[in-house]
Amino acid sequence: MLAASPQIPPRPVPKPLAPSAAGPAPGQIRVLIADDSAVVRGLVARWIGEAGFNVVGTASNGRIALEMMARLDPDVVLLDIDMPELDGTEALPRMLAASPSLQVVMMSTLTTRNADISLKCLALGAVDYLAKPESNRGVTTSDAFRADLIERVRLFGAVRARGRRPTPPSAPAASPAATEAAAPAPAVSRLSAPFTLRPKARPAGPPKVLLIGSSTGGPRAVGEVLEKIGAATLRRLPVLIVQHMPPIFTAVFAEHMGSRVGLPSGEGKADEPLQPGRIYVAPGGRHMGLVAGPGREPVIRLDDGPPVNFCRPAVDVLFKDAAAIFGSATVSVILTGMGSDGTHGARALVDAGGPVLAQDEATSTVWGMPGSVAKAGLAQAVLPLPEIGPALRSLITGQPA
Repeated sequence: MLAASPQIPPRPVPKPLAPSAAGPAPGQIRVLIADDSAVVRGLVARWIGEAGFNVVGTASNGRIALEMMARLDPDVVLLDIDMPELDGTEALPRMLAASPSLQVVMMSTLTTRNADISLKCLALGAVDYLAKPESNRGVTTSDAFRADLIERVRLFGAVRARGRRPTPPSAPAASPAATEAAAPAPAVSRLSAPFTLRPKARPAGPPKVLLIGSSTGGPRAVGEVLEKIGAATLRRLPVLIVQHMPPIFTAVFAEHMGSRVGLPSGEGKADEPLQPGRIYVAPGGRHMGLVAGPGREPVIRLDDGPPVNFCRPAVDVLFKDAAAIFGSATVSVILTGMGSDGTHGARALVDAGGPVLAQDEATSTVWGMPGSVAKAGLAQAVLPLPEIGPALRSLITGQPA
C-alpha cells in the first residue's frame, strides 16, 4: 500500500555487481511479486522481465502469494508490508516456514512505522528491504528505486538459484589463511577467494572507540555482534556505526540497537561529543565522521558531500576520520554488505596501528565489503558472525575471548 510520507531522497544505489561465471543466468531466477497496488505490480514485473529475470507470478495480498508459492517455487519474493487480507508481516513467517531458503525482500514506503516493521521483518528472516517512493508517480519515475530493485533480485536470486543446483564434486583448495578463518560449510556453497591475514596489531594502550561498518544484511549482524560483546564491555567506549540505510530507517535502527543491548543510542548529531557506553549511528543520507572539538575532544561531524563508494553515509568517511583522531586506539569490524565501502578506511586504520576484523563469507548475506577488506590483506581475522562479538570483546578488554 502506498501511503503518504515526506519527500526523502532514496537510498544510494550501489555499483552493480559483476555477474559470476558460475552463477545462474538471469532467466533461471524466479521472482514472485506481492503488492496490493496494481500499478506497482505492473511496473515491477515489467522492469524485472526487461532485466531478463523470470517473473513467475504477481499477487495482490499475502494470502494469494502463499497459495502461488506452493506451485511456482520462486527464488525471490518482493513482499509489500501493507496489504489486505494477509499483510507482509503475517505472510513472511509462513513463507519461510514453507521454504526456509526463500529470499524475501520487504518493500515499504519511508515512514517511521514501516521502517520499524521492516527491521523487525529482517530479524524474522527477510534478507533485505526496499524503500519505495511515496506515490505511484514516484515509483514510475524513480531510476534509483528501479536499479536498487533489480540489483536485489540479481543478488538474492543467484544465492537461492545456486542452492537448487547439485553441489560440485570438488572445489579448489583455499589458502591456509582462508582455511584458518573458515566457518562450518554454509547451506549454499560460496567459495572464498584466497586472502592473507595481517599480523595482530599491538596498540599502545586500551582502545578508545569501536567502529562498525555494514550494509546488506547488516541490521541483524550488527545486533548480534553488539549482544555478544555485551553491555558491560560496551560501556567502556563509544560505539560508532555506519549502516547503509535511507533516512528514517537509521533513526529506527539506532533505537533497535539501543534496546537490544540496553544502552543509549541514536543518530549522531553535529558537534556531539563522544561518550563511553553510547551508540552513534550515521544518519541516512549524510556522512558521519569525526573532528577535534574546541577542547580537542573528538566530536561528531556530519556533511552532505557527494556519495563515497556510491554510498552516503559511507564507512570510509568514518574510518578515515577515526584513524586521524584516534590512531591505534581503535577497534573496528566490517560486516556483511554489498560493494567495497570500508576498504580505504580500513587501510587508514591499519596504517595507524589499529586492528580490523572482517566477517567471513559463509555467514555474510553478501561478502562484498568484508571480502574486499580481506582480499586487500587488511584484516587480522576473518571470522564467522557468532565469533566476532567475543573477538571484539577480547580486543576491548584485553582478556581472552
